[in-house]
Amino acid sequence: MAEPTIASGFANAFLKFAVAKGATRQTLIERSRLRSQDLTEPDNRVPLATYIALLQAGIELCDEPALALHFGAEVSLSDISIVGLLGNPETAEKGRDQANRYLRLAIDGGDGEAAHRMEFVHEDGKIGMKFTSTLFVENPLLTESAFARCVCDGRKMAAATGGVSQCPSPKAIRFTHAEPSYRTEYDRVFGIPLEFSSSMNAILFDEEVLSFQLPQTNQYVSRLVTERADALLEKLEDSKSLRGRVEELVDPIPHTCEAKIETIARKLGLSPQTLFRKLKAEGVTFEQVLDQLRHKRALEYLNGKNVSVNETSYLLGFSDPAAFSRAFKRWTGASPRAATRKKTSTDYADYTD
Repeated sequence: MAEPTIASGFANAFLKFAVAKGATRQTLIERSRLRSQDLTEPDNRVPLATYIALLQAGIELCDEPALALHFGAEVSLSDISIVGLLGNPETAEKGRDQANRYLRLAIDGGDGEAAHRMEFVHEDGKIGMKFTSTLFVENPLLTESAFARCVCDGRKMAAATGGVSQCPSPKAIRFTHAEPSYRTEYDRVFGIPLEFSSSMNAILFDEEVLSFQLPQTNQYVSRLVTERADALLEKLEDSKSLRGRVEELVDPIPHTCEAKIETIARKLGLSPQTLFRKLKAEGVTFEQVLDQLRHKRALEYLNGKNVSVNETSYLLGFSDPAAFSRAFKRWTGASPRAATRKKTSTDYADYTD
């Protein structure tokens, strides 16, 4: 089973937030063992355990036990993840369905379901938006941050649309974790009745929430964001195959001696023989994975990033430029220099048109 992960946008945003509160960025990274390559893009994946370690490091360095709660209240999802940029669903039920599909891009439980997976529960004239994942039971810092973000982002949206009085607001919140020492901060942030040591993690609304219709966002922009989110979902699924995990490990290091099956197998906790057998079951060999990844990166370096042929050869781990040229011709039918000249010629034509 794949380990739970979180989008690196959360880690980047918390780093910035904690530094503003007095922590040192490098110390935060060292204590949590974040990798610099994980932080280059907001849609990269970071182990959830690493993110929780980051939250704990921030709390200690800032000497603020409520730091994760404050982070959720002050930093909106739209500033962290593509999930916060998706269009508003028309109804609460459609919102639940949208959340259950896309919130995996925020936190993925590693078991094929979103860590944020929601369901509605009916109780005493109230509708509870229940977060079902055990990850929220096991990680109170994650829960308080996520719930604070849900509530505060909802208030911000209501204020922005001028519908504070009409928009359904939470009536109570339940947490499975015990009451924290900084309970007064919970009361200040949420401002509604709270229950701790509950049987569920849930935000409760009046039943009218089911019939309330949210204001709609720009449909063109919404469609573009949704298409991007769908592509990221597909990439997330691919990464859970063994081939995808091998590609993730090989990608940063093809120019070093570490891009070998023995090294990658060790990183995966497998023997080289087991890795070979499992990849074969997926219809590919380690050499094919490495070759196809080199092909993909070669095109990106030469055509997209304008890297020289010699440097591309080095970055991809070839013994010399001649070996790279032979491989490139096998992949594309042309030499890398010819492909580079063609790209330059095309760009110049486009510029002069």
